[in-house]
Amino acid sequence: MEWSIQEIARRAGTTSRTLRHYGELGLLEPSRVGRNGYRYYGPEALVRLQRILLLRELGLGLPAIAEALRGQRDTAAALRAHLGLLEQERERIGRQIASVRTTLHKTERGEELMAEEVLDGFDHTKYEKEVTERWGREAYRRGDRWWGSLSEAERRDHQREQTAVAADFARALAAGLAADGDEVQKIAGRQYRWLSVVSAPSKSHFIGLGEMYVTDERFTAHYDRHGEGTAAFVCEAMRVFGERNLTD
Repeated sequence: MEWSIQEIARRAGTTSRTLRHYGELGLLEPSRVGRNGYRYYGPEALVRLQRILLLRELGLGLPAIAEALRGQRDTAAALRAHLGLLEQERERIGRQIASVRTTLHKTERGEELMAEEVLDGFDHTKYEKEVTERWGREAYRRGDRWWGSLSEAERRDHQREQTAVAADFARALAAGLAADGDEVQKIAGRQYRWLSVVSAPSKSHFIGLGEMYVTDERFTAHYDRHGEGTAAFVCEAMRVFGERNLTD
């Protein structure tokens, strides 16, 4: 049994571009490539993709996923570990559902609310875990301190600038400009400065962020809402900017 790259992408809720990117990084090789150049994936590749997607759900970056896959030779043991984590998440979501039902019930009846009931199951450290896993504890602390120091107006201004940069990337793509051209590289410089408000990213960090915009569906959706293909365009522009201007 095997499936085409389009079938796998559709069933996984991702894109063929993402699967090809995984292949380029050595994370997910196709089981075979047809004479027409189409990629096909068999059961082993399917299981490996499942593991990749599970690790992405846990917030791991692609380098960390590659390391995890190299270190987990026993597929069954790895899947058992994943299953345990998913069951924990299911239990937490179940508590959230119960919490919201209780809040709704008491609100409708005018009954007194209890903090432990209203907030049960809500993990306010989600982003802390994700950032720490990818870039380290100190990166989270710096970002958290900086964000906490901003006023509401300053936070809105920061978010508006990011939206403006993304829109400029999309317009450049629509105009047929090259990712390594001067005009697009100026936009990439704005992206770098926007990311540098807390701490200037190194070359590998900056390029890695660009790759995440392609491989993480959340970021892809954020950029591609300005125009299909924007995330991939931003990724390439950031790679060029990093190679030309940054060091590790």
